[in-house]
Amino acid sequence: MGLAAILWLFVVSGNQYNWVLSLPLEVRNLSARKALREEVPQTAQVRFRGSGRSLFKAYLLKDFYEDFKLVIDLERISEEYDFYLNDYYESYPSKIVIPPGLGIQYVEVVYPDEIHISLDDVLSKTVPVRPQLVVWPAPGYVQVGNLSFTPKVVEIAGPKDLISSVRYVETERDTVDQAMSPVRKNLTLKSLGRLIQFSVQTIPCKVDVQAISERIIPEIPVNVTNLLPGLRIFVNPKTVSLTVVGGVNYIAGITPDDIQAIVDFENVWDPKRQFYQPEITVPSEVLNWQDLSPKNVELVVTRNSP
Repeated sequence: MGLAAILWLFVVSGNQYNWVLSLPLEVRNLSARKALREEVPQTAQVRFRGSGRSLFKAYLLKDFYEDFKLVIDLERISEEYDFYLNDYYESYPSKIVIPPGLGIQYVEVVYPDEIHISLDDVLSKTVPVRPQLVVWPAPGYVQVGNLSFTPKVVEIAGPKDLISSVRYVETERDTVDQAMSPVRKNLTLKSLGRLIQFSVQTIPCKVDVQAISERIIPEIPVNVTNLLPGLRIFVNPKTVSLTVVGGVNYIAGITPDDIQAIVDFENVWDPKRQFYQPEITVPSEVLNWQDLSPKNVELVVTRNSP
């Protein structure tokens, strides 16, 4: 029905008609020290008069004209003001911007009737970023390390009443399934409304995903802790080996010094026992460890000479 009406206006283009168009509503000349406390409508419904051909042309091209809009000038506004739009544009017809050559005339603003402007002092501050990226590795793969991203913080600016309550900024949530290689994503910051501006809009993020592999780590030193005074401890053998399981690139860089093999003498020592299994601690990015060799070490205990 709407298309038929448009075509009819086009055919009988010699006649004059009224037609309502949706135009951008631009707020201009806001002081650098002030910010809008409340959002202002982005568009207004405006009635125009012109020939069918002219109105049809305006309808088709209105989204392509940057200079086809209504302007609200805030140059003289300090705190609050109510703009009654039809009265305002009757007094300031230059604030109605119509591209030359369209051949249409402004009649009135249909909606909204008025706009309330409320201003607040501008506040800017730096807040941390919380990326929302979930990575699910494919079978046989593992995430190595935490999500890395930069910048860690962003600057936000806007009306003081709103900015003062913001503690952090999140990104839009994203999920990657069946990952088989490092994941890189530019995550968009989640909007806090049109009144709050960000210093950046996207946050580059990276998650390392590697194939799972195994590696034998030999010659891990065995350390005895919590020795009792007056005793000397000899460990036999002095080193052990084990197999670590984790990301192939990560475990390739592991050295014996990255793994702890500890016998807590004070807590486990028993004069009737000779062999003890060390407590093993591996880096947090190792999935697990296995095949400790030997499983037990001998503790030879002697007293210090007087």
